[in-house]
Amino acid sequence: MAKILILGAGVMGTAITMPMTHNGHTVHLVGTHLDGDIIEAIHGDHYHPRLRSRVAETVIPYTFDRLGEAMEGVDLVVLGVNSLGTDWAAEMLGPRLPPHTPVVLLTKGLAGDGQTLYILPDVLRKSMPSHYQNQAQVAAIGGPSIANELAALRHTCVVLAGSDKSLLEAIADLLRTRYYHIWTSTDLIGVEVSVALKNLYALAVGLVQGWLEKEGEANGGAAMYNAASAIFAQSLWEIGYLVEYMGGERRSVYTLPGAGDFYTTCQSGRNSRMGRLLGLGMSYRQAKAQYMPEDTVEGAELALSIGPTVETLIDREELDGAAVPLLRTVVDLVCHESRPKILWDAFFAGI
Repeated sequence: MAKILILGAGVMGTAITMPMTHNGHTVHLVGTHLDGDIIEAIHGDHYHPRLRSRVAETVIPYTFDRLGEAMEGVDLVVLGVNSLGTDWAAEMLGPRLPPHTPVVLLTKGLAGDGQTLYILPDVLRKSMPSHYQNQAQVAAIGGPSIANELAALRHTCVVLAGSDKSLLEAIADLLRTRYYHIWTSTDLIGVEVSVALKNLYALAVGLVQGWLEKEGEANGGAAMYNAASAIFAQSLWEIGYLVEYMGGERRSVYTLPGAGDFYTTCQSGRNSRMGRLLGLGMSYRQAKAQYMPEDTVEGAELALSIGPTVETLIDREELDGAAVPLLRTVVDLVCHESRPKILWDAFFAGI
Protein backbone atom coordinates (compact mmCIF):
# COMPACT_ATOMS: atom_id res chain seq x y z
CA MET A 1 0.00 0.00 0.00
CA ALA A 2 1.12 3.58 -0.69
CA LYS A 3 1.12 6.81 1.28
CA ILE A 4 -0.47 9.57 -0.81
CA LEU A 5 -0.65 13.29 -0.08
CA ILE A 6 -3.30 15.52 -1.65
CA LEU A 7 -2.72 19.27 -1.56
CA GLY A 8 -6.06 21.03 -1.84
CA ALA A 9 -9.20 19.91 0.00
CA GLY A 10 -11.72 21.19 -2.54
CA VAL A 11 -14.36 18.96 -4.04
CA MET A 12 -12.17 17.17 -6.58
CA GLY A 13 -9.15 16.87 -4.31
CA THR A 14 -11.40 15.23 -1.74
CA ALA A 15 -13.44 13.11 -4.17
CA ILE A 16 -10.33 11.34 -5.43
CA THR A 17 -9.68 10.08 -1.92
CA MET A 18 -12.49 7.57 -2.55
CA PRO A 19 -10.63 5.22 -4.93
CA MET A 20 -7.43 5.72 -2.93
CA THR A 21 -8.94 4.62 0.37
CA HIS A 22 -10.88 1.79 -1.26
CA ASN A 23 -7.53 0.46 -2.46
CA GLY A 24 -6.18 0.60 1.08
CA HIS A 25 -3.78 3.52 0.69
CA THR A 26 -2.97 5.97 3.47
CA VAL A 27 -4.23 9.43 2.43
CA HIS A 28 -3.14 12.75 3.91
CA LEU A 29 -5.52 15.53 2.80
CA VAL A 30 -3.88 18.94 3.23
CA GLY A 31 -6.09 22.00 2.89
CA THR A 32 -4.89 25.27 1.45
CA HIS A 33 -5.17 28.53 3.38
CA LEU A 34 -8.71 28.77 1.93
CA ASP A 35 -9.81 25.33 3.14
CA GLY A 36 -9.84 25.86 6.90
CA ASP A 37 -13.58 25.23 7.29
CA ILE A 38 -13.33 22.02 5.27
CA ILE A 39 -10.41 20.63 7.26
CA GLU A 40 -12.19 21.49 10.51
CA ALA A 41 -15.36 19.72 9.35
CA ILE A 42 -13.47 16.60 8.28
CA HIS A 43 -11.69 16.57 11.62
CA GLY A 44 -15.07 16.72 13.34
CA ASP A 45 -17.28 14.18 11.61
CA HIS A 46 -15.52 13.29 8.33
CA TYR A 47 -18.14 15.17 6.33
CA HIS A 48 -17.13 17.51 3.49
CA PRO A 49 -19.54 20.47 3.55
CA ARG A 50 -19.13 21.45 -0.12
CA LEU A 51 -18.93 17.98 -1.59
CA ARG A 52 -21.82 17.01 0.72
CA SER A 53 -20.35 13.59 1.21
CA ARG A 54 -18.65 11.64 3.95
CA VAL A 55 -14.92 11.09 3.72
CA ALA A 56 -13.39 7.76 4.73
CA GLU A 57 -12.18 7.75 8.32
CA THR A 58 -8.77 6.63 7.06
CA VAL A 59 -8.30 10.05 5.38
CA ILE A 60 -6.16 12.16 7.70
CA PRO A 61 -6.84 15.93 7.35
CA TYR A 62 -4.09 18.53 7.82
CA THR A 63 -4.01 22.31 7.76
CA PHE A 64 -1.47 23.73 5.30
CA ASP A 65 0.92 24.82 8.07
CA ARG A 66 1.47 21.10 8.77
CA LEU A 67 2.41 20.28 5.19
CA GLY A 68 5.95 19.26 6.13
CA GLU A 69 4.65 16.77 8.68
CA ALA A 70 2.05 15.42 6.25
CA MET A 71 4.65 14.87 3.51
CA GLU A 72 6.94 12.62 5.51
CA GLY A 73 7.45 9.35 3.63
CA VAL A 74 4.86 9.96 0.90
CA ASP A 75 5.02 7.94 -2.32
CA LEU A 76 2.84 10.24 -4.42
CA VAL A 77 1.65 13.85 -4.30
CA VAL A 78 -1.63 14.88 -5.94
CA LEU A 79 -2.27 18.55 -6.63
CA GLY A 80 -5.92 19.54 -6.17
CA VAL A 81 -5.70 23.35 -6.02
CA ASN A 82 -7.39 25.51 -8.66
CA SER A 83 -5.41 26.97 -11.54
CA LEU A 84 -4.75 30.22 -9.65
CA GLY A 85 -2.95 28.26 -6.94
CA THR A 86 -0.28 26.54 -9.05
CA ASP A 87 2.53 28.96 -8.16
CA TRP A 88 1.50 28.84 -4.49
CA ALA A 89 1.55 25.05 -4.56
CA ALA A 90 5.04 25.03 -6.08
CA GLU A 91 6.21 27.43 -3.39
CA MET A 92 4.75 25.19 -0.68
CA LEU A 93 5.97 21.90 -2.12
CA GLY A 94 9.38 23.01 -3.38
CA PRO A 95 11.36 22.97 -0.11
CA ARG A 96 9.73 19.75 1.09
CA LEU A 97 9.30 17.49 -1.93
CA PRO A 98 11.88 14.73 -2.44
CA PRO A 99 13.20 14.97 -6.05
CA HIS A 100 11.95 11.56 -7.17
CA THR A 101 8.44 11.78 -5.70
CA PRO A 102 5.93 11.99 -8.59
CA VAL A 103 3.31 14.73 -8.67
CA VAL A 104 -0.07 14.27 -10.36
CA LEU A 105 -2.09 17.37 -11.25
CA LEU A 106 -5.85 17.48 -11.02
CA THR A 107 -5.52 21.23 -11.62
CA LYS A 108 -6.70 22.44 -15.05
CA GLY A 109 -5.52 25.51 -16.91
CA LEU A 110 -2.96 27.17 -19.16
CA ALA A 111 -0.67 30.12 -18.56
CA GLY A 112 0.57 32.90 -20.81
CA ASP A 113 3.42 35.34 -20.28
CA GLY A 114 2.48 37.66 -23.14
CA GLN A 115 4.69 35.79 -25.61
CA THR A 116 4.17 32.04 -25.07
CA LEU A 117 1.48 29.65 -23.84
CA TYR A 118 2.36 26.99 -21.23
CA ILE A 119 0.64 23.92 -19.80
CA LEU A 120 0.39 23.87 -16.00
CA PRO A 121 2.76 20.90 -15.46
CA ASP A 122 5.47 23.05 -17.05
CA VAL A 123 4.50 26.03 -14.90
CA LEU A 124 4.73 23.86 -11.79
CA ARG A 125 8.08 22.43 -12.84
CA LYS A 126 9.58 25.85 -13.61
CA SER A 127 8.43 27.19 -10.25
CA MET A 128 10.18 24.40 -8.35
CA PRO A 129 13.73 24.68 -6.97
CA SER A 130 16.41 24.02 -9.59
CA HIS A 131 17.43 20.71 -8.02
CA TYR A 132 13.91 19.36 -8.60
CA GLN A 133 13.22 20.76 -12.08
CA ASN A 134 15.37 18.32 -14.03
CA GLN A 135 14.24 15.31 -12.00
CA ALA A 136 10.57 16.20 -11.66
CA GLN A 137 8.13 13.42 -12.46
CA VAL A 138 4.96 15.32 -13.27
CA ALA A 139 1.78 13.77 -14.63
CA ALA A 140 -1.82 14.93 -14.94
CA ILE A 141 -5.32 13.46 -14.88
CA GLY A 142 -7.87 14.60 -17.45
CA GLY A 143 -11.30 13.48 -18.53
CA PRO A 144 -14.98 13.76 -17.59
CA SER A 145 -14.91 13.61 -13.80
CA ILE A 146 -17.59 15.42 -11.81
CA ALA A 147 -16.53 15.40 -8.18
CA ASN A 148 -19.85 14.46 -6.58
CA GLU A 149 -20.31 11.57 -9.03
CA LEU A 150 -16.88 10.21 -8.17
CA ALA A 151 -17.65 10.65 -4.46
CA ALA A 152 -20.86 8.66 -5.00
CA LEU A 153 -18.77 5.89 -6.63
CA ARG A 154 -20.34 6.45 -10.07
CA HIS A 155 -18.39 5.04 -13.01
CA THR A 156 -15.76 7.61 -14.01
CA CYS A 157 -13.31 7.32 -16.93
CA VAL A 158 -10.13 9.42 -17.09
CA VAL A 159 -6.73 9.59 -18.74
CA LEU A 160 -3.46 9.81 -16.82
CA ALA A 161 -0.86 11.58 -18.97
CA GLY A 162 2.88 12.04 -18.62
CA SER A 163 6.19 11.23 -20.29
CA ASP A 164 7.14 7.98 -18.53
CA LYS A 165 4.83 5.15 -19.61
CA SER A 166 5.97 2.72 -16.90
CA LEU A 167 5.48 5.34 -14.17
CA LEU A 168 2.01 6.14 -15.51
CA GLU A 169 1.00 2.49 -15.33
CA ALA A 170 2.34 2.22 -11.79
CA ILE A 171 0.36 5.27 -10.65
CA ALA A 172 -2.77 4.12 -12.50
CA ASP A 173 -2.57 0.76 -10.72
CA LEU A 174 -2.63 2.60 -7.38
CA LEU A 175 -5.88 4.36 -8.27
CA ARG A 176 -7.94 2.01 -10.44
CA THR A 177 -11.10 0.55 -8.91
CA ARG A 178 -14.26 -1.08 -10.23
CA TYR A 179 -15.71 2.43 -10.76
CA TYR A 180 -12.60 4.59 -11.37
CA HIS A 181 -11.25 3.62 -14.79
CA ILE A 182 -7.89 4.95 -15.96
CA TRP A 183 -6.20 4.90 -19.33
CA THR A 184 -2.65 6.21 -19.80
CA SER A 185 -1.23 8.52 -22.46
CA THR A 186 2.16 10.07 -23.22
CA ASP A 187 0.44 13.02 -24.92
CA LEU A 188 0.69 15.30 -21.90
CA ILE A 189 0.34 18.47 -23.99
CA GLY A 190 -2.75 17.24 -25.84
CA VAL A 191 -4.46 16.14 -22.65
CA GLU A 192 -3.65 19.31 -20.71
CA VAL A 193 -4.60 21.74 -23.48
CA SER A 194 -7.89 19.89 -24.06
CA VAL A 195 -8.96 19.78 -20.41
CA ALA A 196 -8.02 23.43 -19.90
CA LEU A 197 -9.72 24.88 -22.96
CA LYS A 198 -12.94 22.97 -22.41
CA ASN A 199 -13.68 25.37 -19.53
CA LEU A 200 -13.31 28.41 -21.75
CA TYR A 201 -15.41 26.95 -24.56
CA ALA A 202 -18.10 25.82 -22.10
CA LEU A 203 -18.73 29.52 -21.51
CA ALA A 204 -19.54 29.85 -25.21
CA VAL A 205 -21.96 26.91 -25.19
CA GLY A 206 -23.57 28.28 -22.02
CA LEU A 207 -24.40 31.53 -23.79
CA VAL A 208 -27.15 29.75 -25.67
CA GLN A 209 -29.10 29.17 -22.46
CA GLY A 210 -29.10 32.91 -21.84
CA TRP A 211 -30.25 33.63 -25.38
CA LEU A 212 -33.07 31.12 -25.00
CA GLU A 213 -34.25 32.70 -21.75
CA LYS A 214 -34.29 36.12 -23.40
CA GLU A 215 -36.18 35.01 -26.48
CA GLY A 216 -38.28 32.17 -25.02
CA GLU A 217 -39.22 28.94 -26.74
CA ALA A 218 -40.66 29.30 -30.23
CA ASN A 219 -43.69 27.55 -31.72
CA GLY A 220 -43.70 23.83 -31.14
CA GLY A 221 -41.37 24.16 -28.17
CA ALA A 222 -38.35 24.94 -30.33
CA ALA A 223 -35.26 25.53 -28.21
CA MET A 224 -31.73 26.34 -29.45
CA TYR A 225 -30.00 22.97 -29.65
CA ASN A 226 -28.93 23.73 -33.22
CA ALA A 227 -26.95 26.79 -32.14
CA ALA A 228 -25.45 25.04 -29.12
CA SER A 229 -24.35 22.10 -31.27
CA ALA A 230 -22.70 24.39 -33.81
CA ILE A 231 -20.74 26.10 -31.04
CA PHE A 232 -19.82 22.72 -29.53
CA ALA A 233 -18.50 21.44 -32.86
CA GLN A 234 -16.56 24.61 -33.60
CA SER A 235 -15.08 24.49 -30.11
CA LEU A 236 -13.69 20.99 -30.67
CA TRP A 237 -12.16 22.03 -33.97
CA GLU A 238 -10.47 25.04 -32.36
CA ILE A 239 -9.21 22.97 -29.42
CA GLY A 240 -7.67 20.60 -31.95
CA TYR A 241 -5.98 23.46 -33.75
CA LEU A 242 -4.53 24.81 -30.50
CA VAL A 243 -3.42 21.36 -29.32
CA GLU A 244 -1.41 20.91 -32.52
CA TYR A 245 -0.04 24.45 -32.27
CA MET A 246 1.33 23.68 -28.79
CA GLY A 247 2.80 20.34 -29.88
CA GLY A 248 0.13 17.87 -28.82
CA GLU A 249 -1.88 15.26 -30.70
CA ARG A 250 -5.43 15.71 -31.96
CA ARG A 251 -6.42 12.23 -30.79
CA SER A 252 -6.64 13.60 -27.24
CA VAL A 253 -9.22 16.15 -28.41
CA TYR A 254 -11.66 13.54 -29.68
CA THR A 255 -11.40 11.17 -26.70
CA LEU A 256 -11.89 11.52 -22.93
CA PRO A 257 -9.76 14.64 -22.26
CA GLY A 258 -11.36 16.65 -25.05
CA ALA A 259 -14.84 15.66 -26.24
CA GLY A 260 -15.60 13.66 -23.10
CA ASP A 261 -14.61 16.31 -20.58
CA PHE A 262 -16.09 19.11 -22.70
CA TYR A 263 -19.49 17.38 -22.89
CA THR A 264 -19.61 16.94 -19.12
CA THR A 265 -18.57 20.54 -18.45
CA CYS A 266 -21.31 21.87 -20.73
CA GLN A 267 -24.02 20.06 -18.76
CA SER A 268 -23.69 22.15 -15.60
CA GLY A 269 -21.25 24.00 -13.40
CA ARG A 270 -19.77 27.45 -13.00
CA ASN A 271 -18.66 27.92 -16.60
CA SER A 272 -22.12 27.19 -17.94
CA ARG A 273 -23.68 29.48 -15.33
CA MET A 274 -21.39 32.33 -16.35
CA GLY A 275 -22.09 31.68 -20.03
CA ARG A 276 -25.81 31.94 -19.35
CA LEU A 277 -25.35 35.30 -17.62
CA LEU A 278 -23.28 36.62 -20.51
CA GLY A 279 -25.94 35.35 -22.92
CA LEU A 280 -28.54 37.34 -21.01
CA GLY A 281 -26.56 40.44 -21.98
CA MET A 282 -24.53 41.11 -18.85
CA SER A 283 -20.90 42.12 -18.94
CA TYR A 284 -18.46 39.70 -17.36
CA ARG A 285 -17.65 42.17 -14.58
CA GLN A 286 -21.34 42.66 -13.75
CA ALA A 287 -22.15 38.95 -13.83
CA LYS A 288 -19.19 38.04 -11.65
CA ALA A 289 -19.79 40.75 -9.05
CA GLN A 290 -23.56 40.37 -8.87
CA TYR A 291 -24.13 36.62 -9.17
CA MET A 292 -20.85 34.73 -8.73
CA PRO A 293 -18.65 36.84 -6.44
CA GLU A 294 -17.24 33.87 -4.48
CA ASP A 295 -16.91 31.46 -7.40
CA THR A 296 -13.77 30.72 -9.39
CA VAL A 297 -15.00 30.52 -12.99
CA GLU A 298 -12.18 28.54 -14.56
CA GLY A 299 -13.13 29.36 -18.16
CA ALA A 300 -13.16 33.09 -17.50
CA GLU A 301 -9.95 32.91 -15.48
CA LEU A 302 -8.35 31.09 -18.39
CA ALA A 303 -9.49 33.78 -20.83
CA LEU A 304 -8.00 36.45 -18.56
CA SER A 305 -4.79 34.45 -18.17
CA ILE A 306 -4.08 33.66 -21.82
CA GLY A 307 -6.11 36.33 -23.63
CA PRO A 308 -3.31 38.90 -23.99
CA THR A 309 -0.87 36.18 -25.10
CA VAL A 310 -3.35 34.83 -27.66
CA GLU A 311 -3.85 38.32 -29.06
CA THR A 312 -0.08 38.83 -29.32
CA LEU A 313 0.39 35.50 -31.09
CA ILE A 314 -2.36 36.40 -33.56
CA ASP A 315 -0.82 39.83 -34.19
CA ARG A 316 2.53 38.15 -34.87
CA GLU A 317 0.74 35.66 -37.15
CA GLU A 318 2.00 32.72 -35.09
CA LEU A 319 -1.64 31.82 -34.52
CA ASP A 320 -4.14 32.07 -37.36
CA GLY A 321 -6.87 34.32 -36.03
CA ALA A 322 -9.29 33.04 -38.67
CA ALA A 323 -8.90 29.53 -37.25
CA VAL A 324 -10.06 30.50 -33.75
CA PRO A 325 -13.00 32.91 -34.08
CA LEU A 326 -14.73 31.42 -31.06
CA LEU A 327 -11.66 31.78 -28.85
CA ARG A 328 -11.30 35.40 -29.94
CA THR A 329 -14.99 35.99 -29.18
CA VAL A 330 -14.77 34.62 -25.64
CA VAL A 331 -11.58 36.59 -24.97
CA ASP A 332 -13.36 39.74 -26.17
CA LEU A 333 -16.36 39.04 -23.94
CA VAL A 334 -14.33 38.37 -20.79
CA CYS A 335 -11.24 40.54 -21.20
CA HIS A 336 -12.70 43.50 -23.06
CA GLU A 337 -16.38 43.19 -22.10
CA SER A 338 -17.47 43.51 -25.71
CA ARG A 339 -21.11 43.34 -26.72
CA PRO A 340 -22.21 39.72 -27.20
CA LYS A 341 -24.82 40.36 -29.92
CA ILE A 342 -22.42 42.01 -32.37
CA LEU A 343 -19.72 39.42 -31.75
CA TRP A 344 -22.03 36.46 -32.17
CA ASP A 345 -23.61 37.77 -35.36
CA ALA A 346 -20.08 38.01 -36.77
CA PHE A 347 -19.18 34.55 -35.48
CA PHE A 348 -22.17 32.77 -37.04
CA ALA A 349 -21.61 34.60 -40.30
CA GLY A 350 -18.07 33.20 -40.42
CA ILE A 351 -18.62 29.47 -39.83
